[in-house]
Amino acid sequence: MLKEIMKEKLSEVVQAIVPVVAIVLILSVTVVPMPTHVVMVFFYGCILLMIGMVFFTIGAEQAMEPMGKQVGARITKTRRLSLILPLGFLLGFMITISEPDLQVLANQVQSIPNSVLILSVSGGVAFFLLMALIRMVTGIALQRLLLLFYGIAFALAFFAPPDFLAVAFDSGGVTTGPMTVPFIMAFGVGVSTLRGTKQSSQDSFGLIALCSVGPIIAVLLLSLIFRPENADFSPIVVPRVLTSLQLSGMFLDALPDQIHEIAQAILPIAIFFGIFQLIFLHLEKKSLVRIFNGIIFTYIGLVLFLTGANVGFIPAGFDLGSILATLPYNWIIIPIGMLIGYFIIKAEPAVYVLMRQVEDITDGAISGTALQRSLSIGVAVSVGLAMVRVLTGIHLFYMLIPGYAIALLLSFVVPPVFTAIAFDSGGVASGPMTATFLLPFAMGACMTVGGNVVTDAFGVVTMVAMTPLIAIQCLGLAYKLKAKQAPKPEVVENTLEGYGDYDIIDL
Repeated sequence: MLKEIMKEKLSEVVQAIVPVVAIVLILSVTVVPMPTHVVMVFFYGCILLMIGMVFFTIGAEQAMEPMGKQVGARITKTRRLSLILPLGFLLGFMITISEPDLQVLANQVQSIPNSVLILSVSGGVAFFLLMALIRMVTGIALQRLLLLFYGIAFALAFFAPPDFLAVAFDSGGVTTGPMTVPFIMAFGVGVSTLRGTKQSSQDSFGLIALCSVGPIIAVLLLSLIFRPENADFSPIVVPRVLTSLQLSGMFLDALPDQIHEIAQAILPIAIFFGIFQLIFLHLEKKSLVRIFNGIIFTYIGLVLFLTGANVGFIPAGFDLGSILATLPYNWIIIPIGMLIGYFIIKAEPAVYVLMRQVEDITDGAISGTALQRSLSIGVAVSVGLAMVRVLTGIHLFYMLIPGYAIALLLSFVVPPVFTAIAFDSGGVASGPMTATFLLPFAMGACMTVGGNVVTDAFGVVTMVAMTPLIAIQCLGLAYKLKAKQAPKPEVVENTLEGYGDYDIIDL
């Protein structure tokens, strides 16, 4: 059984990663003459990344999601907000502080100490997870809260120093990564039963959306009291390797750090669940063994995935961006960036979690394929716009303000479930692949053209997080129009109750 599952997952992962590998390899022998040792490190990194994704996706299904659902459902049975809210805050802080994506971003933001950035972001996520739980209990419309909080974020942004602006908005994207998404989304499914309404399960969407706003506001508030250090960004250099033994040694040298970091990430959650099991859950031995195995799979998967991404993808992305920016026709970085962006979203581990959750909650009424295609289009556009910023130095506001204005206006037109999924997908799309490949890609190009890395290269993560909000809601608009044109007798009722009757859509 496990062998069949692994074969199925491996097939999915290969389809997701191979296009990105093919693009980089083709570029390296045509317009971008990358050093051979960088290409080899990238290739080895891809192999580790693929194996890691297989283990992670199996682990998320067997452990992270069941743990989140069990904890959410059990504390909901108490009907006590005095228990639900403090636990929600604790979980939000604990999971975010251990999020690998946040560690990757913090390491690349050299002007702010890692601990300062990580604690600020974790506090923001914890507080806004609290707000999301209150919304689920009270039934407050998500679009109203999004309008309020993004309004506060942009108001604060006008007072923030330029060095904080892009980092603040980027932090909102990286916090919702492979650790956060499976657990928080499943936790939301458990808590959503508290209201007991027909669309209560759909209320579980929107947690990631609000958790993505928290870090932005937290870092912008930090900017009012903290002055960043002046840090010079140095190029990312890969040591020249001449033998396969040296190549293996690079990854083996990085492995202990990842083993330690991922242990710090997973151990607190496992301990918390263990204590919760002893006091409240009392699950059967069979369920516990499955969850334990899932935790092991998640751990192995994340260690391999992040080792491959950090060692192989960061330098390859940096070199690719640097070389493209030196070409006389450096504008080519825009379409190439869009092409990479279109395919790289398929390699984000948390995207698969969201797709499965959407199909489960809506009983397949919203197709995972249509969702992924919309995300790919959105990310392609976002990377193209980010490359325009790198080449021209356009202020981030000129893209963020119109983008979020369109997204928030659409939220009052499309079915609410699409708004929740869209804002969730924005956080999910900007995961480890963005932090370890697209951000270094932008940094390399920016340093080559003589731009300001902090203001011009940072911001690519938030661009990746923004465009899916529009793309998924456009999918919802198409969904709504299709439903109106469909003959009434043929309409299929599904779990989108409360939002009208819609046919299954797969654009």
